[in-house]
Amino acid sequence: MAHVTRRVRAGVAAIAVALALVSLPPMVARLNAAEVPAVSFTIEGRAFSLDREALLKRPDLTVIDVPDDVSYHRPMRYKAVPLAPILADHGLAADDHLEVAALDGFVAQLPAALVLETRPDRARAWLALSTADGATADGDWPTLPDKDADPGPFYVVWTNAAASGVTQEQWPYQVASFTATVPLLDRFPPMRVAETLPADAPERKGEQVFAVQCAACHKINGAGPAELGPDLNLPMNPTEYVQPAALKKLIRNTKSVRSWPGSVMPAFSADELSDADIDHIVAYLTHMAGRKAGPAK
Repeated sequence: MAHVTRRVRAGVAAIAVALALVSLPPMVARLNAAEVPAVSFTIEGRAFSLDREALLKRPDLTVIDVPDDVSYHRPMRYKAVPLAPILADHGLAADDHLEVAALDGFVAQLPAALVLETRPDRARAWLALSTADGATADGDWPTLPDKDADPGPFYVVWTNAAASGVTQEQWPYQVASFTATVPLLDRFPPMRVAETLPADAPERKGEQVFAVQCAACHKINGAGPAELGPDLNLPMNPTEYVQPAALKKLIRNTKSVRSWPGSVMPAFSADELSDADIDHIVAYLTHMAGRKAGPAK
């Protein structure tokens, strides 16, 4: 409890948005690297920032190969620094929680223990960075598929991601800030399922999947860090107006149900989001349709 109180005292808020069940405004346009000279950090209530030049001078700067980059869907090579030493040196603890906010409003939820991992057989987090002219170890970062933007100037990438179950929502790009805070569901009780549900209830499993995969853009009962994506319980829950089979297809691949120029919600492969995960999300949403607004009880 003292740990939670300490984090709340840090007074950190985060922004979030990326994927939506309705059309969203166009993504932030391609940025010149000089427009975003630094990335900010808030840990233990203390704020600091690191600009590109400082990161490029770090002795642990290296070139990494990412065999299957989730944003480009192909192998990529980056100049990058490991995130673990930066965060650990400034007091991030393994039982903390990290939110990574992007310039387009997206926010990733990352357990600190995952980001602090350094074992070679586990996933390792890196901050890839463009140089002043936009060049990387593999030349200029190309525009992302179906988007008028590249991931720079800062992009969280992973090596050996599958070894630790890193999801595609945990690869934020156009990163603006890192903030240590308490886990999402602890900060926003109105997102929680009823306490009376059994520990192994599918609704509880869906709550956990939702926190990682969906809360980056969607609120529930007005709660959560998302700002641009629609609230998925107020005024109506999708389960109240979308047939179950169509809703599952919509979550799996929005374009298989409907498509429009402003659509930014990506498709999820079975490796990224299993059929069971989708069933659990639908169970969670169905449950929350009976818990409109107000804190969890």
